[in-house]
Amino acid sequence: MRAGWWRGTSASAPIAALVLALGVAAFVGYGSPAGVTLPLSESTVVESRPSAQSGNSAAPDASPIRDADIFLAPAVRTVRDTIGRGATLASLLDAHDVDREAYALIEAVREAFDPRRFRVGNPYRLQLDLEGNAVRRFEYHVDDASFLRATRAAEGAAGAPFTAALIPYETEREEASVRGTIDARNNSLVAALNAGGETVTLAVALAEILSGEIDFNNDLRRGDRFSLLFERTWREGAFGERETVFAGYGDILAAEFVNDGREMRAYRFQVPGEPEAQYFDESGRSMKRLFLRSPFRFEPRVTSRFSYRRVHPVHGGVRPHLGVDYGAPVGTPVIAVATGSVVSAGRSGASGNMVRLRHTNGYETYYLHLSAFADGIRPGVRIGQGQMIGRVGATGVVTGPHLDYRMRKNGTFVNPLLEHRNLPPGDPVPEAQMAAFEAIRDGAEQTLRTQGGTGGGRAAP
Repeated sequence: MRAGWWRGTSASAPIAALVLALGVAAFVGYGSPAGVTLPLSESTVVESRPSAQSGNSAAPDASPIRDADIFLAPAVRTVRDTIGRGATLASLLDAHDVDREAYALIEAVREAFDPRRFRVGNPYRLQLDLEGNAVRRFEYHVDDASFLRATRAAEGAAGAPFTAALIPYETEREEASVRGTIDARNNSLVAALNAGGETVTLAVALAEILSGEIDFNNDLRRGDRFSLLFERTWREGAFGERETVFAGYGDILAAEFVNDGREMRAYRFQVPGEPEAQYFDESGRSMKRLFLRSPFRFEPRVTSRFSYRRVHPVHGGVRPHLGVDYGAPVGTPVIAVATGSVVSAGRSGASGNMVRLRHTNGYETYYLHLSAFADGIRPGVRIGQGQMIGRVGATGVVTGPHLDYRMRKNGTFVNPLLEHRNLPPGDPVPEAQMAAFEAIRDGAEQTLRTQGGTGGGRAAP
């Protein structure tokens, strides 16, 4: 039937040829159709570059015409990937057949960033010429603050063939709020915040603020509730791309927590002349204690308490245990519970690696069985409250990784959990600053009531 139709319309062949010619012209004039794409591999994104402008000086037609007169094959090949385990910049370039220019690019990168600090899993992007495989640009995501960019110098320019620099990400900060309840399904602070769309980092920050009032490992009860006003930080996408990415939390501005019927409030306020902002309750009393409740940023489980009669887990028999054992994985950061100075830091027999700190008012604290000491921890060094002094380990006589934390007052070991309750709080808001503090407090309370703990912004991933 098709053959008969063609024979019957042979007189129309010139017309068909004309239609075909117009179709080709339309294709050349408008470029490739919107639905036509180039085949891509899984790890490679191919980008095209526009052709040079036509030399025609006639006035443009009123109809919408694309900038490119002819669809061209892409001039570069773009590779997007992440840093693999054991990878170096040299091995990465070699994997993409960059040979001649590898040394020059590595030397340029070293001027801005130490490539030995490449982190497994961080993304990178490499642009290569399709002809000759020459490097046009290399980019690497350093952290949420900046990325590395190395680019080819202009053709004919004097000096090194590549230049490199760390480019800061553009960021924005927003206020947000969240509300949660401790219940059968969300039986921890982390779980309750996760249910509200937030992460463990916010839980740790809240636990630090209220560490003088609540033991988040042992004191939480079903029915406890909280609301927070805090800051979220967002940044532009990797290598300055348009989409925004959650980059962490800023400060907690206000916190309200009801624990077993007891209400606690904390508000962030900067006292003029102080080096950093602090947290105060609704009456301006400091939330900071002379000593933190525990030597961790977030309290792990207590595995053994202070006792004068404990069955020793290794030697057997009844012996005094003059500290509190916290079960935690090897490498967990251990922090100083109060400002002081290092008395000793080293091996101490059955106690393994131990740090001993001296504080005011006759107090000393001991941190036993560490796997490592923090940088700069040596006798005589001044230590701030909350500063990391080492990491949990299993050195000395132990049955597993944990921290044995001890406190001594005027030469006698005391129960750290009980002694903490008797310690005075820090300095209150000065009388001259109370009006400013109250204004911030009232504004934070109003915001919490208005937002209702519904987020007040984009949710963290």
